[in-house]
Amino acid sequence: MNYEQLVTAIDDTTRALLGRAARAVNQALVVRNWLIGHHLVEFEQSGENRARYGEKLLSNLASDLEAKGLKGLGVTMLKNCRQFYRIYPEIRQPVADEFTGPPIRQPAVDESDAALPPDNLLRISWTHIIELIWIDDPLKRDFYEIECLRGNWSVRQLRRQKGSLLYERTGLSTDKRAVIDRADRQEPPATIEAQLRDPYVLEFAGLAERPSYTESELEAALLDHLQAFLLELGTGFCFEARQKRITLGAKHDYIDLVFYHRVLRCHVLVDLKIREFDHRDAGQMNFYLNYFKRRIMDADDNQPVGIILCSDRDQTTVEFATAGLDNQLFVSRYLTALPSVDELRRVIQRDREAIENSRGQGQG
Repeated sequence: MNYEQLVTAIDDTTRALLGRAARAVNQALVVRNWLIGHHLVEFEQSGENRARYGEKLLSNLASDLEAKGLKGLGVTMLKNCRQFYRIYPEIRQPVADEFTGPPIRQPAVDESDAALPPDNLLRISWTHIIELIWIDDPLKRDFYEIECLRGNWSVRQLRRQKGSLLYERTGLSTDKRAVIDRADRQEPPATIEAQLRDPYVLEFAGLAERPSYTESELEAALLDHLQAFLLELGTGFCFEARQKRITLGAKHDYIDLVFYHRVLRCHVLVDLKIREFDHRDAGQMNFYLNYFKRRIMDADDNQPVGIILCSDRDQTTVEFATAGLDNQLFVSRYLTALPSVDELRRVIQRDREAIENSRGQGQG
């Protein structure tokens, strides 16, 4: 074995075992979520339980599970687990045998009538499964299941083909295989790296998402400087989170920086874009603010506010977003405690120029 072969052998071994680890964690996550759905349905089938808890069951359960330190089991996730079990009530006996928890009652399902058994579904991610379980038409759902498995589709590929009506287009085509093969080539296949970084997998494994997953090198450096600048202002900024994840359904969004302002008694959300400003940036920030108003802020908090910073090589744009906050109140109270547009613009322009100059000198 020469040196190049040694490098290749170690690389191949590492990738193979990483793939095995990713599949093992994902399989455990999928089985866990199927079992949660099973337990929920079993519980709800009791008339006494339904009468006692009613519509509040999931919200109460989510709160109690969070109190036990179980992350990621909010109301939306519990609904997804319940739907997963309802769509795929059958379970392979080996999976049941491996589970050491409470006994699992096998549903009366003729296996010949089952769509795809769970041991096949264990080959795709939980994020894929969320995309599949809310497809109402069983034939359509079967189609996308099969193509996901056959083509090793990424989640992005699955969403793209659902959105482009691949199932309907294939049904109308005389050369169905050609339509599907063309669709397979539109996106790269799923990767081990993507599966290891899947937020559901990280959360289930008790691992933290790293900002480096979503930040470019320049963006990371600018956020470092901006975070330090705001904390050094001495006007009440308290750091809460970086790359704060918001999950609705199977879609994940990330807020670059989240602060709590102890003077204003509100959350301040900051989003940084290394490009020119787009009107959709304001819509995205208002979505974040409304999410915080519904899910995060306490009863005695004031309404959150957002800061959008967009910087390209020509200019830096700073926009405030208020999601319906009274403008007079915003101007008279919020703006007096927040850094001005000019201050923020100067900080971003100064730091970007310094970072890019240092890179140029390092390369020279």
